[in-house]
Amino acid sequence: MKDKTLKIIIDDPWLEPVAEVITNRYRHYQNQLERIKNDFGSLAHFADWHQELGIHFDEKANGWYYREYAPQAKDLFFFGDFNRWHRTECRMERKEYGVWEIFLPVEKYGDSFVHGSKVKVLVHGDNGWYERIPVFSTHVVQDETTKDFCAQLWSPPAPFSWDDDKPKRLKMKELLIYECHIGMAQEYEGIGTYTEFKEKILPYIKKAGYNALQIMAVAEHPYYGSFGYHVSNFFAPSSRFGTPDELKDLVKTAHKMGIAVIMDIVHSHTVKNFNEGINEFDGSPAGGYLHAGDRGYHRVWDSRLFDYRRIETLRLLLSNIKYWMQEFRFDGFRFDGVTSLLYNHHGFINEWTREEYFGGNVDNDAFCYLQLANTLIHEINKNAVSISEDVSGMPGMTYPIASGGLGFDFRLGMGLPDYWIRLLEKRHDEWSVGEMWNTLLNRTRQTKTIAYCESHDQALVGDKTIAFRLMDAQMYWHMNVDDNNMIVADGIALHKMIRLITIALGGEAYLNFMGNEFGHPEWIDFPRKENGWSYFYARRQWSLMKNPQLKYRFLADFDRSMLKLVKKFHLLSADYPIQLNVDEANKTLIFERADLLFVFNWHHAHSIPNYNFRLPHCGVYKLLLNSDDICFGGFNRIDSDVEYHTRKMNGENILTIYNVSRAAMVFQKVR
Repeated sequence: MKDKTLKIIIDDPWLEPVAEVITNRYRHYQNQLERIKNDFGSLAHFADWHQELGIHFDEKANGWYYREYAPQAKDLFFFGDFNRWHRTECRMERKEYGVWEIFLPVEKYGDSFVHGSKVKVLVHGDNGWYERIPVFSTHVVQDETTKDFCAQLWSPPAPFSWDDDKPKRLKMKELLIYECHIGMAQEYEGIGTYTEFKEKILPYIKKAGYNALQIMAVAEHPYYGSFGYHVSNFFAPSSRFGTPDELKDLVKTAHKMGIAVIMDIVHSHTVKNFNEGINEFDGSPAGGYLHAGDRGYHRVWDSRLFDYRRIETLRLLLSNIKYWMQEFRFDGFRFDGVTSLLYNHHGFINEWTREEYFGGNVDNDAFCYLQLANTLIHEINKNAVSISEDVSGMPGMTYPIASGGLGFDFRLGMGLPDYWIRLLEKRHDEWSVGEMWNTLLNRTRQTKTIAYCESHDQALVGDKTIAFRLMDAQMYWHMNVDDNNMIVADGIALHKMIRLITIALGGEAYLNFMGNEFGHPEWIDFPRKENGWSYFYARRQWSLMKNPQLKYRFLADFDRSMLKLVKKFHLLSADYPIQLNVDEANKTLIFERADLLFVFNWHHAHSIPNYNFRLPHCGVYKLLLNSDDICFGGFNRIDSDVEYHTRKMNGENILTIYNVSRAAMVFQKVR
């Protein structure tokens, strides 16, 4: 790299004292990428390890090859139902670079080694003898009786057809993400399937106005209650929801509806289990992919950590990305646990400073991995979306790599739900609309952010959804449309306002967790010993929203109308908003964005007739969206047919409205 100042440093003078660190990180990425290209021809070929390792049929040799990377192992034996589970009959051969291999000819195993065959590998290492699941397994199933997991050969006679699927055309100007979990998406007490989600939930998501689906817990994980965070088998979609082909059919169907599909990918850590995962796979403490010792153990998450210095770790994880994008045609990824991945202290500190971002606590090899991952993602699909789940605010998260950044398309605005939690814990007369404005816009213009009020994190047991914080137990008894409970009425009003102002100010994309759009009343609690292994709270009660006698439908209808407005006026891709009025006494905030006029009155009681405020231009305005409309469960205090004309006062343009409490209004200039 020629000595030149990277754009990220030019754009932000605060980074000038650490220019050398930023430049060295970029050089590290360039050097690593150059090394990969020299040794493997290209980054894309480097990420084809899943085509070499694992189980593959060789037509020329007329048989099956199974290959595994286990550099420190003493012996490997392949076994399964194909050889009557004889553990040491089929010994594997050590090849170059720590790879082991065995060939199963069709002539001998053609009738026993077939689609659906169950297999394992017996690994003899310094830590003893362990039955393991092949690392590159593409289907892993659990025995319902013994609860034991094993790999299953997935090679159906008729390969899945992707005919007429066009995922690369799914480029969204207004990215509206519906975050979901397949297993808990149905209403019955049990685990939902890919097919049920395709048939019952996808049509609802399309009708609701979302254009992207973010699926949590895709990769196989032994404990259902981990929400998919403790991954054991990185190349296997969770079989508890169905088969790989059924997941492909879900993705294909979503594409036909114009819905992009984003996968929550966990490359920040892995489950420590021996029987299911990759921990100490070859018998050594590092196991070929992980850090050994304390650095390889996450004490809070009770899981193992990757060593991103290792070229084989990079091959494993980058091949994993390519596999999901090509085999299942995912349109992008939400990278989970980026803060933990980037920092040796995993983010458990009290204050984020320049020293934390650019000092010795950053894992520069992990930093480089994320740059390589984003490079690969956009090589495979230029329209793909990569999202960073990072709470640290690392500078350059969404900057192009060539400018000194990490190359993500978006970062999650993780401070926004925290802000709403803090605000809702205060008395309403302590709310500051000026603080609200500053908090929702607390980002640089180069930092593309996904705004959200709450995600699955806030819905899990131990936390509360916004609906529950606003209405609590009142939701159980007073959600009937004829019930005039004021706590519920106030909660519904604020629920709508919080969502609208978050999407209007908080970022360049928007996310909602399934069910929260209609104020789902229950938290998420997966089956566990403490609740008697119940699925009662691991489901979504869609019937509440569909019931015309309940108020949940008002919130769902408002959410749908809000998204329709956002898409019609390209709100999320519009320039930054212009502040017009901050009235702390009346808790009123007014601003413009995308040629729309937004008025929020957060006061619990002050409804003000003939409320005046200045506008930069004259004109006639029409009300487009009114959270107080009766169709959204409001009090219908505003006449939507009225036109609002500016008038001159002391040389300024003044607009006069009825500024009603606990309401948000969106106006359009019509002439």
